[in-house]
Amino acid sequence: MNTEFCLVDTTDHIMTVRINRPDRLNALHPPANAELGEVFDEFAANDDLWVAIITGEGRGFCAGNDLRHQAEGGQRVPMPRGFGGLTSRFDLTKPVIAAVNGVAMGGGFEIALACDLIIASDKALFALPEPKVGLAALAGGLQRLPRQIGPKRALGMILTGRHVTPQEGLDFGFVNEVAPHEQLMECALGWARQILACSPLSIRASKDVVYRSLDIESLQASMEIDYSSVRQLVRSEDFIEGPKAFAEKRQPNWTGR
Repeated sequence: MNTEFCLVDTTDHIMTVRINRPDRLNALHPPANAELGEVFDEFAANDDLWVAIITGEGRGFCAGNDLRHQAEGGQRVPMPRGFGGLTSRFDLTKPVIAAVNGVAMGGGFEIALACDLIIASDKALFALPEPKVGLAALAGGLQRLPRQIGPKRALGMILTGRHVTPQEGLDFGFVNEVAPHEQLMECALGWARQILACSPLSIRASKDVVYRSLDIESLQASMEIDYSSVRQLVRSEDFIEGPKAFAEKRQPNWTGR
């Protein structure tokens, strides 16, 4: 698809999306949010795409909402899939990796929190600074961050708007790995390739069960519920191929069907 505000590459079942507004540290305005929504709609629908990586062009990952655009008279519009096309997307079972190459502020941090893995450059910075400009992190930051690192640590960030380093993010638990800046994308691709070594339907069922079970208070109920993604897995060709390849001592040939 033709894009104006991001660069999209698809190779070997991986879709890489680079937010491309470097003159504004990749801050997003409504047209960019709409475009990213369409990009991730295509990712969700394309059976040949199994993993996505989102990163930013230039010095920033995403500086959040484009306040300059808003101050210049830009209108706020509904975002059915949320900020960056991801923060309100609750039906995507394919994994998404955030490769955070610089500042991830406000909505930019909320995009990263909506991803399944966060790989951070050693030059990255994270914050939810909305209260400093009379706003609040209403694209999931106020809900996701406490769930991922606990309320006390989350409120320590939210109530101050302070910047958090990659190492602190790793210590808190919302960052999976910190990479030297020049090696960030190779590191993110390394995680993606490890995912691709697994059955794509196993990956989708696993992600689906993890997130849906977090919404169920009872452990027993979460284990007894019927998950459509698991039904799809056990009826698939890959469900047969995995044990067969193991018995034949060869690498499996995953089809995602």
